[in-house]
Amino acid sequence: MARISLDPPRTLRYRALAWVLRRKYGKELAPMRAMGHHMGVFTTYGIMEMGVMRWKALPSRLRDLAVMAAAVHVGCEWCVDFGTWEANTHGIPLAKLEAVPRWRDSDLFTEEERLVMEYAEAMTADPPQVTDDLVEALRRHLDERQLVELTMCVAVENMRSRFNLAAGLVGQGFKERCEIPARRAAKEAAA
Repeated sequence: MARISLDPPRTLRYRALAWVLRRKYGKELAPMRAMGHHMGVFTTYGIMEMGVMRWKALPSRLRDLAVMAAAVHVGCEWCVDFGTWEANTHGIPLAKLEAVPRWRDSDLFTEEERLVMEYAEAMTADPPQVTDDLVEALRRHLDERQLVELTMCVAVENMRSRFNLAAGLVGQGFKERCEIPARRAAKEAAA
């Protein structure tokens, strides 16, 4: 159960922003509903997220895997639910996303992806466990601009996950909306 009410005052500004979220995601997002009790926080956070969406130096599959690894490490059910759906819409297979919690034991990931998830976990540890050797290994795959973007994506996910955990937010069923290959094949066969 959410620790912060998900029924904020339905001001004109909130309703307009909630309408945008419903059009984009099919429903109002629980974190934004919680933040709706403080429109300054709601607006500032929304502007920051719009900026994050414009970052394109890092391939989306690496960004998505880093975000998922951080969310899993923190233990944010809402972030894993939403992140699974979002990464799946970016083309990462559901089986690969479901393997993120045990990426070290899975053969589904490339060396580059493993380094990115290791970095995300190292950044998310308390205290952070990022080493010079890990960053040097990443530099074999990423340039400085990409490394900065990766670092900030993980930092932003830590902020999201920790807010959502403290607010008591749980998944909203986004993962269930992922296209499972068998379901997709059945749809194509029926068409």
